[in-house]
Amino acid sequence: MLLRVPQVLNAEELAKLQALMAKAEWTDGKVTAGTQSAQVKRNIQLPETSPDAEAAREIVLRALSRHALFFSAALPKKIYPPLFNQYRVGMDFGAHIDNAVRTHAITGLHVRTDISCTLFIADPDSYEGGELVIEDTYGHQMVKLPAGDMVLYPGTSLHHVRPVTSGARLACFFWVQSMIRDDAQRTLLFDMDAAIVTLRQQVGDNAAVIRLTGNYHNLIRMWADT
Repeated sequence: MLLRVPQVLNAEELAKLQALMAKAEWTDGKVTAGTQSAQVKRNIQLPETSPDAEAAREIVLRALSRHALFFSAALPKKIYPPLFNQYRVGMDFGAHIDNAVRTHAITGLHVRTDISCTLFIADPDSYEGGELVIEDTYGHQMVKLPAGDMVLYPGTSLHHVRPVTSGARLACFFWVQSMIRDDAQRTLLFDMDAAIVTLRQQVGDNAAVIRLTGNYHNLIRMWADT
């Protein structure tokens, strides 16, 4: 499932993140790349232990915790601590697939990368290029979202970031280990949850809606890895 999650960050949170990015000291993005990815990765990144990264991470995690659409789509079990990168003119990231498991160097947390997430921080009008291109069964999906919006896509996807030709692309990226490992099952549950929400708005909690809600939770019981 490839999904746009709108307005993860509110205006105040976005302004704080942009201010942190403006004054931060950056390092080579290859520090968190795997062996294969390091050969095609050309960007810069906030050091994971820097005070700016820690402050930015707290803002993002707090925003995610209140976003119902994110929870419905991802059904998160673990979230890899968010990272932050920047692509300046001439920087890009060639085609790659994310590592199956990420281990956080500081905490030792192991996260299976079921879902890859990119949260856009820079206004799309402030830079040229830098589109995230994701290959799926329908071809190449080109993603460049408003600041504060996020895209979720399967960690198994081949993807790349096109070269930036002017300005600077700022983003947060991280991975989710879902309670529901299989992407097709997550998609079914997401669609089912959305249908239940719509029905409750239209007809309330009648017997059919209650039974459908029960089936949704029973499927989670059947499939969940908790």
